[in-house]
Amino acid sequence: MYQVPLPPEYTDLSAEEIRSRIHAAKAKLGSGTVILGHHYQRDEIIEHADHRGDSYKLAKDANLHPEAHTIVFCGVHFMAESADILTPDHVKVILPNLAAGCSMADMANIFQVRKCWQELQRVLGDAMSVVPVTYINSAANLKGFVGENGGTVCTSTNAPTAVAWALTQGEKVLFFPDQHLGRNTGAKLGYDPETEMVVWDPFKPLGGNSEEAIRSAKFILWKGHCSVHKRFTLEQIAKAREEHPGINILVHPECELEVVNAADFNGSTEYIIKTVEAAEPGSKWAVGTEINLVNRLAKEMPDRLIFCLDPQICPCSTMYRVHPSFLLWTLENLVNGVVVNQIVVPDKVKHYAKIALDRMLTVCA
Repeated sequence: MYQVPLPPEYTDLSAEEIRSRIHAAKAKLGSGTVILGHHYQRDEIIEHADHRGDSYKLAKDANLHPEAHTIVFCGVHFMAESADILTPDHVKVILPNLAAGCSMADMANIFQVRKCWQELQRVLGDAMSVVPVTYINSAANLKGFVGENGGTVCTSTNAPTAVAWALTQGEKVLFFPDQHLGRNTGAKLGYDPETEMVVWDPFKPLGGNSEEAIRSAKFILWKGHCSVHKRFTLEQIAKAREEHPGINILVHPECELEVVNAADFNGSTEYIIKTVEAAEPGSKWAVGTEINLVNRLAKEMPDRLIFCLDPQICPCSTMYRVHPSFLLWTLENLVNGVVVNQIVVPDKVKHYAKIALDRMLTVCA
């Protein structure tokens, strides 16, 4: 989606002017407008958030305020879509910058997935027993596809439960868009990544696989990845252990399998936060996830050594597009009665996507 450039009166403001005007706009809007901030947002956004969390937690938090008529979601596009799916029809969901997408979510689109589905049907026959599972980090129409075809959504926390359920419904799982979460989940459930999983490349015939390989696989993993979590390596882990004896390595399951296997702990964004919060003062943590979150944890818990496993700066570049000036522009338009950047999921897509999300809640309860 195209984001119109901000007017110069917003781009020329100082950081303090922006901060002050955001506070003023929030005060004028009152409790009817709720701001959600994803953990990967910069501190200058998080300080204004009424709730902060990962993508699914925030989509649920949008319903904590029955008096709210507007949700300003400081995250990326698929998150705002999920909030629109899960909130009542009268609630407007706004994304401050329409250019804030997700490179991983963009690696699978509805046309590619439908083509994959058709090819799998041809190879496996009409009675094919494949259950689609989509990571919540995906577009609404992919969630709708999953809901319409008997599958479920998953989060990085409940992926093992969701995938285990899928394998009770069918013989194979088509997992998208993140191959690494799919592979790590399958391995956690006891499946062999070498012999029971294939990767589907949407730009190659049959995803780059033979028909025999597809028939024998339990997991068909979409060739997608998170550009942030792909940065973490075995060499970084070895260096952290050498320089800080006794350190704990904690990574996100969007990392590659070898990195997850070499870490001491792995789990979702919320798991990472809770694990570090529960740790003893004086403990040491090298964390493999987005830099804004890691730096915030280090700042909030100075009695622990906490640093990012990647020595280079590794922000989520698309999340970073929600600059405070965009938040201010959004809020001041609302003060003037103008709704900008509303995210609206079409009714049919919303219907089936809600089925998939509700199925996840039932399966993973």
